[in-house]
Amino acid sequence: MEPRISDVPAERGPALLKSVMLGGHNRERAALRLPPLVWDDDLAAAARGYANEMAATGRFAHAEQPQGPGRQGENLWTGTRAAYRYDEMLGHWLGERRYYVNAATPGFSTTGRWQDASHYSQIVWRGTRRIGCAMASNRRDDFLACRYWPPGNVVGQTAY
Repeated sequence: MEPRISDVPAERGPALLKSVMLGGHNRERAALRLPPLVWDDDLAAAARGYANEMAATGRFAHAEQPQGPGRQGENLWTGTRAAYRYDEMLGHWLGERRYYVNAATPGFSTTGRWQDASHYSQIVWRGTRRIGCAMASNRRDDFLACRYWPPGNVVGQTAY
């Protein structure tokens, strides 16, 4: 279980989700002098569809996507329903910065496990231009999905 900042129930809503995710991603990118991301409603719809699927099935795993031009990057998060704020969710991904080095994928983690820094790498992937996120819940858990285009974490390439 991820640590929480507060015991107050988390504020929710699509406008707040968009503001927190887009703003937080772009602050991190600006610190590295990377171009900002723009919100994409089509990516958000794809993220919503997949978040709904995870909530309905309880299965937390990356979506199966075809290789090629239609592929989207994806960051996922799950936690106890209504317990975490959006900035806390994003903070878990941004916290992977401590393990990240700008080396070719999959060698960008100081731990030797690419999974320990892959959310962060997608956030700061220079070639990514658009983002869309959504969240869905079941009785027990929240499921956050963010989709990115073009996708990052391309084998053999560096983020920036």
